[in-house]
Amino acid sequence: MVARNQKKLDAQKAETEKNYGVKAYTIAVDFTDYNAAEKIYGQVRELGIEVDYLINNAGLGGQGTFQERTMDEDLGMANVNMIVPTKLMKLFIPDFVKRGHGKILNVSSTAALTPGPLQAEYYATKAYLTSLSNAIWYELKDTGVTCTVLMPGAMDTGFASASGLTTTKMFENAGKPDKVAEDGYKGMLDGKLSVVSGLPGWQSAFVGLMPMMPKKTVMGFVAGQQSK
Repeated sequence: MVARNQKKLDAQKAETEKNYGVKAYTIAVDFTDYNAAEKIYGQVRELGIEVDYLINNAGLGGQGTFQERTMDEDLGMANVNMIVPTKLMKLFIPDFVKRGHGKILNVSSTAALTPGPLQAEYYATKAYLTSLSNAIWYELKDTGVTCTVLMPGAMDTGFASASGLTTTKMFENAGKPDKVAEDGYKGMLDGKLSVVSGLPGWQSAFVGLMPMMPKKTVMGFVAGQQSK
């Protein structure tokens, strides 16, 4: 398990080992560090762990216009949401292909389907991760290795508070993450291309129509949902 807060990792490690009777290992690293992926891969190799499933679940958002947000904020987000997952796949996929099995789950977002005013950088990073994941799925289809992308809607996790989004309209009726996690995990095991989960009925229908709707109309709706 990898995250930046060692105290929280220790608590999760203890809970996991107690509830599931497994041995858990933790690696504390900040994904805003450009070399985070190399540090993770190096420690995994030192521990002698053969990774079967690589789950890229770390994500960072942030409300505000592109011109208002600082350079450090947006470059840090790009590193967390795009660079580190890309580098981790670059490091682990050759190992997976060499032995003929392995599964990847990249947690993206339904935000990948449209530009997102007031979260322009976040929506763009998720579009990148989704497109990359889909292309990698195709490239790996005869290797025994799969790459699945999970695209949830707004979830009731620590993401909203960390990103300053708890008071936006989008997170007024945020869904619970349990079902989304289960859907993503099952989709990964089945080697699916993409999994969309965690959307109420009307949102699910809207998301399905977004690629066919006028882009300016969709962006107006998104901007309204991002407002406080």
